[in-house]
Amino acid sequence: MEKQTAFIDGSRLMIEAAVQAGAEVFVGYPITPANLLYAYSSRRFPIVLPAPDEITTLQWMSGFSAAGRFPVTATSYPGLALMIESIGMAFMMELPMVIMLVQRLGPATGTATCGAQGDLSLLHGINSGGQPIPTLCPSNLDDCYILAAESVRLAVRLRCPVFLLSSKEMVMTLQSYDLSRLEPIERVPREYYSGSEAYLPYAAGADGVPPFLPVGGTGHQVRLTASTHERNASLQHSTPEALENTRRLRFKTEHNLHDYTLYEYDKRESDTLLFSFGITAAAAREAAASLEKRGRPISLLVAKTLFPVPTEYLRIMEGYSRVIIAEENQGGQYREILFGKNGRNGVSGVNGIGRLISPNEIEAEVDK
Repeated sequence: MEKQTAFIDGSRLMIEAAVQAGAEVFVGYPITPANLLYAYSSRRFPIVLPAPDEITTLQWMSGFSAAGRFPVTATSYPGLALMIESIGMAFMMELPMVIMLVQRLGPATGTATCGAQGDLSLLHGINSGGQPIPTLCPSNLDDCYILAAESVRLAVRLRCPVFLLSSKEMVMTLQSYDLSRLEPIERVPREYYSGSEAYLPYAAGADGVPPFLPVGGTGHQVRLTASTHERNASLQHSTPEALENTRRLRFKTEHNLHDYTLYEYDKRESDTLLFSFGITAAAAREAAASLEKRGRPISLLVAKTLFPVPTEYLRIMEGYSRVIIAEENQGGQYREILFGKNGRNGVSGVNGIGRLISPNEIEAEVDK
């Protein structure tokens, strides 16, 4: 196929892929650096609603999802902070949706036009009770397209919200890109409960995922709730069935993790593994290529599924005496999530705030 070179950013690819995969509604409140996602959505989604604030955004999305329409939004940390209660509500009600989160330098409003990878600790513990919300993270423009579609599929598959995590440079920086690389995306099929017996909205099968049925249909009563509940959605304080249902929310994301553990692993004859994700993966790839030319090859692991943390990452890391984790935040948030405050012998990090990490910095850490 002939090349179709274009100057493009990740925002356009993410929105295009989400719509092709079956997302139907975009609800949002503009915020830098997620504004291009908002702008492209207004041209591409069948339904676009500008919300008066981020709290309303998630409430409207929950309503659309409950009615069988697949919603998407895009925001950054200040907007996410306002959404958190409603995200927990959507998670408890088991409503499919995608939240495109573009990281910027914090805390608080921080610097709206400065990128970062500083929201990891927040996302890791965003739910009271510790139930993880699936989080995918594109490492290049190819991933922006592929993982946006995968986020829609995953939200439908697990019947839950999904985060698509990126940063300012990934969604705003124009890059030369060959559009002929993009394969058409099949629309994610939506399967609904069709049994003759009374519909139990939270009666799950072996995979932990209950069948879905939109509100407002005929033939079955549909009850949804964000409070602790039993399989029929009746509110309960702490009955065995209600507590088991709460435990199931964690089970379904972790039990099915093999279905969405996504990463790149370039294994070399080396005692050193370089681990990275998101925008910093570009510097990691460049550093690995430079080290190869210098006759010092290292292995490279680029994570694309961040939460729940795939045990596969730890299994791979166990095979190396040195592990270097490159991430654009202070202190190494993902490194601490993987190895705790005490860390692990041989594990170090390359970190920075307010700027991109350079390949030279990574090479310098390898050379120590």
